[in-house]
Amino acid sequence: MSLVTSLIYRRRSRLFGRLVQEALALYGVEVPAAAEIGPGLLVYHRGFGTVLHPFTTLGANVTLYNGVTIGRADPWVPQEESAMRRVVLEDGVVVCAGAKIVCKSGVLTVGAGTVIGANAVLTRSTGPNEIWAGAPARRLGMRAPNQGEHNRGRWGSPRRSEGAELRGQGAHAS
Repeated sequence: MSLVTSLIYRRRSRLFGRLVQEALALYGVEVPAAAEIGPGLLVYHRGFGTVLHPFTTLGANVTLYNGVTIGRADPWVPQEESAMRRVVLEDGVVVCAGAKIVCKSGVLTVGAGTVIGANAVLTRSTGPNEIWAGAPARRLGMRAPNQGEHNRGRWGSPRRSEGAELRGQGAHAS
């Protein structure tokens, strides 16, 4: 588990919560204590510039790259008057660098296993295992249902045995 991910999980500590929030701020990461984070969160590139709205729920095994923003589409409206209720990223979602997920009203749900491409601006809910990209984001395709399931090593890369098998196949194919 990376330092930033470890700090994100410890941000609700009664004793060290404020200190942890300040340490995250040094990395440019803002994850309020109210945000709900499931197990297996993976944050790449120390999450520089990542901001989550307090009404955000991340499921299990979510992957966030740097510069991700999850929030509401009407920041000029006082929170109490906003039509946004929550942003939910279900299990296994991957949000690539610079992507923005902004909720206009109600609950915006990103389906399990969905990938949000780099610099995409997503403003509506998605289904499971979809691939979204662009500004505004649109669905570009589908992922295989088992693609992207957690079969990754400590740092998110394929396990050594898989890499060795791939290298071995390439050597015999020549």
